[in-house]
Amino acid sequence: MLTYFLLIMEKKTRKSFIWLAILLLGTIWILAQRNKQIPYNSINGLVFGTVYNITYQYDGNLKAEIDAELKKFDGSLSPFNDTSVITRVNRNEEIVTDTFFQTCFNRSMEISAETRGAFDITVAPLANAWGFGFKKGAFPDSIMIDSLLQITGYQKVKLENGKVIKEDPRVMLSCSAVAKGYSVDVVARYLDSKGIKNYMVDIGGELVVKGVNPKEEAWRIGINKPVDDSLSLNQEIQTTLKLTNVGIATSGNYRNFYYKDGKKYAHTIDPRTGYPVQHNILSATVVADDCMTADALATAFMVMGLDEAEVFTKSHPNIGAYFIYSDEKGEVKSYFTKNMKQYLDK
Repeated sequence: MLTYFLLIMEKKTRKSFIWLAILLLGTIWILAQRNKQIPYNSINGLVFGTVYNITYQYDGNLKAEIDAELKKFDGSLSPFNDTSVITRVNRNEEIVTDTFFQTCFNRSMEISAETRGAFDITVAPLANAWGFGFKKGAFPDSIMIDSLLQITGYQKVKLENGKVIKEDPRVMLSCSAVAKGYSVDVVARYLDSKGIKNYMVDIGGELVVKGVNPKEEAWRIGINKPVDDSLSLNQEIQTTLKLTNVGIATSGNYRNFYYKDGKKYAHTIDPRTGYPVQHNILSATVVADDCMTADALATAFMVMGLDEAEVFTKSHPNIGAYFIYSDEKGEVKSYFTKNMKQYLDK
């Protein structure tokens, strides 16, 4: 009887040991899966006439989904798309605009007011006239500029119940100075929705960075030297930024320009005067909470010039800005705000 009892106990002990071993192995496997390094993926493509590069830590390829999101965005805000919302608005069609358009429009109006019109999405007719818009016009004279200024100004347009109301039907909109940055935010929000914590979204040089890079460090972003380079062949770096959880945008007059009668005309148009800017800022890089804001402010600073931009940044200490400019002797100099200093890679 005792022997039988001992055999039963031995079997129960062996069975308990087996279950304990299985439980232990299962726990080890679960912990190993949790600690397994999720790979970083990199995808690239063409959009809005430029290149995008996106790096993100996620076990899967999201290119198809991102391309689909960017296609929807293009269908809203691209002035080169004949069926886009903004094109239909410019044709004065009776439509209710979509969320992309409304978000972009409302933020643009806010920044226009903050910058006192240095940034203005109603600059489209002037940009077209000078050859930098979505339509090509004849080289303008002062009479034409004065006429176009009559239909320029963010106060001349508003949004009511999703519909654009213009003071004059000739008012035209272009979000080219803000939409690219906004598209970066759109992709970033999509990555957020997938639970992705570490990524860099770069669309034509406008970026959002979050978390850490594959080396588990803050992301390093280079600012190009502002060398006249309409073909974008020069990639010399002026300085490097080290940052995370921000949007970054750069605007400059060293790539999109032309010469006429020996004079250089750059693509940055001052909506307040109607003429291309001629001051000493060569490029403006802005760091902000989101890329749409950074993109718009970078353009506004190019319009303002160094002195006005410096005053603006001092009254907005949360904005980081790095300016490259030409001094009285023609030498290239740089100036950065107090908030920008933290991002400079030593």
